[in-house]
Amino acid sequence: MAGNSFGKLFRLTTFGESHGAAIGGIIDGCPAGLTLNLEAIQHELDRRRPGQSKIVTQRKEPDTVEFLSGIFEGVTTGTPIGFVINNTNQKSKDYSHIKDVYRPSHADYTYDKKYGVRDYRGGGRSSARETACRVVAGAIAKQFLSSININAFTSSVGDIFMDKPYQDLDFSKIDSNDIRCPDEETAERMINRIKEVKKQGDTIGGTITCVIQNVPVGLGEPVFDKLHAELGKAMLSINAVKGFEYGSGFKGAQMKGSDHNDKFNEDGTTQTNLSGGVQGGISNGMDIYFTVAFKPVATTLQKQETINSSGETVEMQGKGRHDPCVVPRAVPIVESMAALVLADYFLLDRTSRL
Repeated sequence: MAGNSFGKLFRLTTFGESHGAAIGGIIDGCPAGLTLNLEAIQHELDRRRPGQSKIVTQRKEPDTVEFLSGIFEGVTTGTPIGFVINNTNQKSKDYSHIKDVYRPSHADYTYDKKYGVRDYRGGGRSSARETACRVVAGAIAKQFLSSININAFTSSVGDIFMDKPYQDLDFSKIDSNDIRCPDEETAERMINRIKEVKKQGDTIGGTITCVIQNVPVGLGEPVFDKLHAELGKAMLSINAVKGFEYGSGFKGAQMKGSDHNDKFNEDGTTQTNLSGGVQGGISNGMDIYFTVAFKPVATTLQKQETINSSGETVEMQGKGRHDPCVVPRAVPIVESMAALVLADYFLLDRTSRL
């Protein structure tokens, strides 16, 4: 199975399945001499872990990370950093009813056809449980990039949008509520909407906006590895993501060039930032900001018509513990993937010129 590694110099490879003994990963390319705050790494995992509120899956996993290599007395050694997160609360029987059934909009059908074998327990390798490994690596990348600030937050749930520009938000309030929206009034409406949908046995989608500040000028490797292209790839690799836009995004397609161009100040900054902090695929020193769209979770508790492995039409109904909305737990995942991209490109930039 290919496609389990991300990054060139700062590289993460993950392994494991949702209902296997453990998940884990290997981080290669992290420079030696980085003093790590292990509690901060665990805190990032706690932000992603299941069972943390009433609006996420109630699977109870402590998600405690155990480091096996690459760290000595709290300092990176420059060798591969190996880690595991044990699975402790699997309930595989919750999935026995779909052993031979393909859930709509899941990876069941495609995995079965591609590999000829399918782990139906919680989706196996296709489960979003794998993203816990990304959060571990992303937390280390954040500490490597200590001068760069990466803040993601929920910006919409269904048709409820937070309409304040990010410059008017207090990022310290992101974790002050279960939905991780820094605007308290909008957060309450979002939470109530998720609870309403959950009672119906249904799910709902949303968006996450990420703002990256204090990025140095020069990160990005044109022409095929432009910074925004790699950020897009990183976000689209996250489970349930359906869209990515940065800077002016799709709204920019409705504008004229005379209105869209970012005029320079004498110091090289710009008066506007419709470019989203990236020009020519290279960071320009302005804030990088982008939005990621997440679909409604595919597993619902309502009855659905589908097919089984024999091609017969059958009726199925979701069971077990599932997120009614993925965005609250996806916030630290978005931050982590952004950090992995920036750490990789920070190291790559050191090869650009003498």
